[in-house]
Amino acid sequence: MKKYIIVALCLMMGIGTASAKKQQVEKMYMFGMAAAFTDTIVHFTNIQIVDSVWIESKNNFLQDRDVYSNQLRTFLRDKQQAPNRTCIVFYSTKREKLEKKYQKMKRLYGKDKKGVEHFDVRYIMDTDFKFQPVKQEEEQQDE
Repeated sequence: MKKYIIVALCLMMGIGTASAKKQQVEKMYMFGMAAAFTDTIVHFTNIQIVDSVWIESKNNFLQDRDVYSNQLRTFLRDKQQAPNRTCIVFYSTKREKLEKKYQKMKRLYGKDKKGVEHFDVRYIMDTDFKFQPVKQEEEQQDE
């Protein structure tokens, strides 16, 4: 019985669980989208190249996705006077794959089949906003 309790405590404390392996990718294609529930304004960045990003090697998830989303949220709040936005970052190592997602999102928020616009789509220029790579500790590279 004591063995089971010790094992359960170790698992709850994170002892014995494997951490995700991380690897650095030299370039990642990325775009951001922001919307709010209080108005119809939707913001899009262009597809940008971000150098030296970190991904989980097992599933290719972008590390620190929340930090990239917060970069866009902070820009919109501080520079565009657009607070309380929900920001999403889309990414891929293949530009063609991300281009398809970008076009799909633009169609979703663009004119409907009758030609009616339900959203005010605004594009953020690269000269105004650029995603900045998130620095990782060097020791994570050795994991």
